[in-house]
Amino acid sequence: MLTRKQHELLMFIHERMKEAGIPPSFDEMKDALDLASKSGIHRLITALEERGFIRRLPNRARALEVLRLPDSMSPGLAPTQRGFSPSVIEGSLGKRSEPMRKPAASNDDDANAAVSIPVMGRIAAGVPIDAIQHKTHSIMVPPEMISGGDHYALEVRGDSMIDAGIFDGDTVIIRDANTANPGDIIVALVDEEEATLKRFRRKGASIALEAANPAYETRIFGPDRVKVQGRLVGLIRRY
Repeated sequence: MLTRKQHELLMFIHERMKEAGIPPSFDEMKDALDLASKSGIHRLITALEERGFIRRLPNRARALEVLRLPDSMSPGLAPTQRGFSPSVIEGSLGKRSEPMRKPAASNDDDANAAVSIPVMGRIAAGVPIDAIQHKTHSIMVPPEMISGGDHYALEVRGDSMIDAGIFDGDTVIIRDANTANPGDIIVALVDEEEATLKRFRRKGASIALEAANPAYETRIFGPDRVKVQGRLVGLIRRY
């Protein structure tokens, strides 16, 4: 998954190469994304290259190759419009998840039946990535794993929460919420465009998003930059 700016840059490069046959200059990319300096473009290109979307060709100026587009895009689609907000629940991170549905019980009590909840995409346990998109499929979870409120599941990508027992490839069960207590592991939306799974702390008037891996630093934000989108209540792991 990509951040909004990464996605905008990738699609701008793709469209420019379709039109002109050559990648745009760094100045053109900077102006297209309304960035103050070319250093931001360098960071975005590095991130796109690390994620396997583009490749820089050696010994050639302005040499970029688009390797692939996001899974949700086809090569003929134009770049997304400005103002895109990542979504967790049916189009917006702020919306509630769809109601949980119990399958028909076969012969035991309904209370013992598994509960269906939506899987809303992927979440980063590492460097924040563009938040989750829309429902991809559903999974069945034991009813004792959830209690009260709406719930949804996310597939974890990254290793920043391994000391909390959350590994790359796990599926986390999230209770939809917009508040958290210090120490809770939350889905945090940063600057309305990036989502990450981190432990919630307060540092005076600021909010700290704390990793559970010494390789990652705690990130501090002003309270207006972080929104709580849910709290971790369970985890599913496949072997």
